[in-house]
Amino acid sequence: MNSVTEMEIFTRVVGCGSMSAAARELRISPAVVSKRLRKLEERLGTRLLQRTTRQIALTEAGQGYYERVLEILGSIEEAESYVSRRSTAAKGLLKVSAPTSFGRMHIAPHLTQFLQANPEITFQLDLNDDFVDILAESYDVAIRIGKLEDSSLIARRLAPIHRVLCATSTYLEKNGPIRSLADLQENHNCLAAEQQDIWRLEGPEGEVSFQCNGRLRTNSSEVVREAVLAGAGVALRSTWDVAEELRNEKLKIVLPQYCASKHIALHAVYPTRHFVPAKLRVFVEYLSKLYGPTPYWDSGINY
Repeated sequence: MNSVTEMEIFTRVVGCGSMSAAARELRISPAVVSKRLRKLEERLGTRLLQRTTRQIALTEAGQGYYERVLEILGSIEEAESYVSRRSTAAKGLLKVSAPTSFGRMHIAPHLTQFLQANPEITFQLDLNDDFVDILAESYDVAIRIGKLEDSSLIARRLAPIHRVLCATSTYLEKNGPIRSLADLQENHNCLAAEQQDIWRLEGPEGEVSFQCNGRLRTNSSEVVREAVLAGAGVALRSTWDVAEELRNEKLKIVLPQYCASKHIALHAVYPTRHFVPAKLRVFVEYLSKLYGPTPYWDSGINY
């Protein structure tokens, strides 16, 4: 076996999470897989994988090697496709991670149209509010909301994200108007999930960090959503989440001069820009056109 074959075995083991699963996919014995990995590590002079009885994890050297090997194998496949003029149709399993509420509201309803347009793609959508490790968990792409930190991953901006302070008319009638951030903090019930209780706002005085002190404690953003709709207080919500309620005036924007950071956006994050598979490329393009610089959920909202 040559170096390329060893690379293929290595990446398959990482992707499958075990040598036995990789062996089944490659149709070789687990003993051969184990032997080739050992030979690869001996040739490189470093350990790539930490092995236990239950799982396999990449070492720091293995992580760097894995990222670079993916690019190499991708380039080889791209070259072979060019020479043999094979079909570039989008096909295969596309594994996607997305935030729970956003995925339910703004990805799931549009999957039928995407799958009808791409009949050879099988789609796996996993909803999770944690930032998953794309490489370790073998995701093709993760949809993320926020201000992304520097990373070796590639991030494609899909749409802006607007967040506004809002409350129901009933709450405001009962508790009085909100005239300033000081008024909000001293006289009103602010609603936020754990880890989101410091609101990073931009206003007339620039960037402001507002400590949200409320009477409701929860780890769920969806609980906060239901609480603000029930008139329990004031919340900082994304327009993609409460657009309909803002349009029908069930929710009112308060302190419109303050909003969340304009650096927050919706991104598609994936491992490499070198040889992006057709299945991933068409999905990212689909979302980019679906949302765009003025997302459909912001239509008709004045803020």
